[in-house]
Amino acid sequence: MTAVPALMIGAPERDLSATRRVLELAQGYQVTQVLHVAARLDIAEQLKDGPRTSEELARAVGAHEPSLRRLLRTLAALELLSLDDSGAFRLTAIGACLARGPASARARILHHGVRLYEHWGELLESVRTGRTVYERRYGTDSWTHSRAHEEIRALFDDAMQEGSEQRVPAVLGACDFSALGTLVDVGGGRGSLLAGILRAYPAARGMLFDRPDVVAGAAPVLDAAGVAARCRVEGGNFLDGVPPGGDAYLLSVIIHDWDDERATIILGHCRRVMRPSGKLVILERVLSPGSETSVWTFLSDLTMMHGLGGRERSEDDFRALLARSGFTLARVAPTETGLCVLEAVPAAGEAAA
Repeated sequence: MTAVPALMIGAPERDLSATRRVLELAQGYQVTQVLHVAARLDIAEQLKDGPRTSEELARAVGAHEPSLRRLLRTLAALELLSLDDSGAFRLTAIGACLARGPASARARILHHGVRLYEHWGELLESVRTGRTVYERRYGTDSWTHSRAHEEIRALFDDAMQEGSEQRVPAVLGACDFSALGTLVDVGGGRGSLLAGILRAYPAARGMLFDRPDVVAGAAPVLDAAGVAARCRVEGGNFLDGVPPGGDAYLLSVIIHDWDDERATIILGHCRRVMRPSGKLVILERVLSPGSETSVWTFLSDLTMMHGLGGRERSEDDFRALLARSGFTLARVAPTETGLCVLEAVPAAGEAAA
């Protein structure tokens, strides 16, 4: 008879369940790569028009059929695919998010599976030293490193555009831009969010501001939305300054990338060019008191710490940060995306420090 390890004798079932749960969490890196490989092979695109067998999929994507089938059955166990009685795989509602389209997560999965995946193996050193993985590994920051590597930059820009497109309904539901003249989207990428707002407000005008290499890809986005004639595009660095002339300034998931010192610089630039009647709109995750904050917000905070040197913030953190930059926090509105819309106005009688 096989000997039972002493540690297992009399162990209550709840302890074994807890152990299994911890091990499931520890294997999250495997799920990341399963999703990444499925996205790279465009499995969901191949299944958009109906179910296909593993043999058909292998021919379509150029994969080894027995190995692909093992991947597909894992995707089915994760509920991204289902397997019918004929042996064909079909997309589930969750799996459809791996395909390109309005609700896609594909670009962000590729970003996670390539750029973030490798570096998260060095989280321990970030916790020990307080320095980002880019500082330690490359002697520079994330932005400088990505600009020198075209593939990495493209993955990031695609992921940011995908997320921006999907934030449009949440921002429109939380903010009233009806009195808006000109909206300046600071760090607005290729303009997906700004384009969505301008489409909803035909009388408004926009200004898209981001690095020159990023806004170089904005024309197709603005043209497709039919707002190019109402939107000026300008390249620059928001750490050096932002364009004047806006009635409102938008910062969508920008501030969490930076520490308090540089976040204050960015906000200060906005304050210096803003009219007394202007408005600042920030879209960010907000740390809640007690146990109300989701694990995804805490993981995002670790991502900012580990990769960028930034951080997620509480409402009180934002209030203090804005006050140092010459603003008063006027409103915080949660959205279904997990992000909050924070509206701020210039503080009476104050300018940015």
